[in-house]
This record gives sequence, C-alpha cells and structure tokens, in this order.
Amino acid sequence: MIRILIADDHAIVRQGLKQILSDAPDLVVAGEASNGVEALRMLRENAYDMLLLDIAMPGKSGIEVLKQIKQETPKLPVLILSIYPEEQYAVRLIKAGAASYLNKESAPEQLVKAIRTVAAGKRFISPSVAELIANELERDSDQPPHQALSDREFQILRLIASGKTVSEIADTLALSVKTVSTYRTRLLDKMQLKNNAELTHYAIKNNLIE
Repeated sequence: MIRILIADDHAIVRQGLKQILSDAPDLVVAGEASNGVEALRMLRENAYDMLLLDIAMPGKSGIEVLKQIKQETPKLPVLILSIYPEEQYAVRLIKAGAASYLNKESAPEQLVKAIRTVAAGKRFISPSVAELIANELERDSDQPPHQALSDREFQILRLIASGKTVSEIADTLALSVKTVSTYRTRLLDKMQLKNNAELTHYAIKNNLIE
C-alpha cells in the first residue's frame, strides 16, 4: 500500500482527492493537513510514502514546505497539485525537488499514475511540463529576468502584479512592511524595472498571474 499525506487548505479538495484515490486498491490516504506547518508536523510524527502538496496555503506556502521537506526528509517524494498553470510554477518547483507537478484540472487517471510513479522513486513529468523544461534548457543562456529571482522575490512579484499593496503583502506573508519593500526594491533591480506598473505589465506579458 502507498501511504499518502494530502496537504491542502480546502476540505472539499481533500475530500475529492480521497474519493478519487479510494478507487485504487494500492493507494490509501493516511493523513490530511490543512496547512504547511501541520503537514511538516505530521511528517515528523508519522511514516508516509509520499506527500500530495498544494502551493497556496496559509502560513507556510507550498514552496517553503517543499524546501524544508527536502532538508529534513530528502527522500520523501513530493507531488505538487496546484490550481496554478504549469508555466507559472512547474519548472521552479521541480528544480526545488518536487517529483511531479500537476494542475488540479488533470484527469483522475493521470493523478493516480503520477502518484504510483512518484512513490516508486521516479519523476512523473507530463507532456506540457516536459515541453516547459525543454524550453528552459534551450534558453538557459538567455533566461527571462524573473527566472533569476528567489522564490520569495517571485512570490512578491506575483502579489504586486495582482494589485496587492506592500501592507497587504506584508500581512499575507507575515513579514514586516520594511522587509517586503526591500524585496520589492531588489526584484525591480534584478529585472531592471522602474515601478509597479512596469512589473505588472511584465507579469501579464509573461503569463505569471491568473
């Protein structure tokens, strides 16, 4: 049996995933977490064969949870299941150690196949993500500016481009306004942009926000 921990802040999503996986005799949902901190605690207290992880959760984001897992239990396979399109996060998260990245609109059969593949210690790369990785390799010498950002800088870029103020971002990420402002200054400098308007235009042009 493949023991799965689901980490997603929406109870209805967790219930739907359990329903899908209940039809597979070799898969069992052995635990549920509603946020990143809870997921990390459960991983420390119990044994699981893999983690099914959402990105957008309160408190610690999925990206932060993934990084911490790779430090504490590097061999644990992590499958990212997110509402965000592959082009926004897939390559970044696979580079960070995720064994697979699937959009929540993926077919149930693809999810089950991905779980079995990942639990066996392999990567599961969908055709669309494989194309993104191939494109990334081709343009490594000419990377788009946002690829040079840290995960936190990238997160703040997306929030600014979504219309959030510095104060709102600080509340969302549990950071000080000064810290968020520092990140904003740093990412604008890295990307050679002058202000939030240029940043928002860049994010829309490069399909970095919904």
